[in-house]
Amino acid sequence: MLAAPLGNAVHAADTWPDGRMITWVVPFPPGGTTDVLGRTIAQRLGQSLNTQVIVENKAGATGTIGAAQVARAAPDGYTLLGTSIGPQTIAPHLMKLSYDPIGGFAPVVTIGTIPHLLVVGKNQPFQNVPHLLEAAKSKPGTVAFASGGLGTVLQMQAELLGQQTGARFLHVPYKGDTPALQDTLGGQVQFMFAPVTAALPHVTAGNLRALATTSAQRLSALPDIPTMTELGMKDFVVEQWQGVFAPAGTPPAIVARLNRDIAAALKTPEITELAGKLGVTLVGAAPEELGARQKADSDKWAKVIRDGDIKAE
Repeated sequence: MLAAPLGNAVHAADTWPDGRMITWVVPFPPGGTTDVLGRTIAQRLGQSLNTQVIVENKAGATGTIGAAQVARAAPDGYTLLGTSIGPQTIAPHLMKLSYDPIGGFAPVVTIGTIPHLLVVGKNQPFQNVPHLLEAAKSKPGTVAFASGGLGTVLQMQAELLGQQTGARFLHVPYKGDTPALQDTLGGQVQFMFAPVTAALPHVTAGNLRALATTSAQRLSALPDIPTMTELGMKDFVVEQWQGVFAPAGTPPAIVARLNRDIAAALKTPEITELAGKLGVTLVGAAPEELGARQKADSDKWAKVIRDGDIKAE
């Protein structure tokens, strides 16, 4: 009798997906990197599984509404979460959630990573990071940085910079990365940490000045721009990863099949080309790698939020 549920799960994994539709939940509005990349991968996944994978946008509460929907779903492989770093590692430390962001999910695969650039507008006087920090320390709370909203990884990076250096900045949150970048370009705020894809064209055009990158090594597109680590910042390799999760309890055989098929999709020319345009470095590693990445980032941002007494409101 005790073996019966296990036997049923194994049988279900053997026949899955058996032609049934799979729902890929994106916890953000249409049009962003997570959505665009997710839709293309979902189409490829459907082809490899010989079924339909539909994308459902369930935006709100910095991505936690869609995440909660997947956490509550049956662990049968028919509901997936295609998400990014914020809802899984930052938001849980800023708001009360109805789900466990780590225990409530089975990691499937890391899709890819996106580094950030610390940028200032072309008319700002700051030529390097020490110059920026000097100004912030001389007049605490007057050097403003933009972010795509409260609790985003863009905000957290500036908070981490302040905590490591003793500089005190003024946070100006926007409703999305795009308006934050526009006001950085316009000079309404002094700096921001921006995804490299969004910032690089403006840097190349001379409308933004890149002071540093959050990647582990210098970017090939900007070989003269130092990393934050090179500038003496500790634990400052920050990547805005994209990953796929299933509800906790999803049979390991199904997770393994999803991992295999999504990783294979990431190697196709179509997705490789799309990732290049979006500035995403594709990964496609084992589920355990995503789980370890999530846990490490969750611990990092929990400390930043705690040390800075950062609130969601």
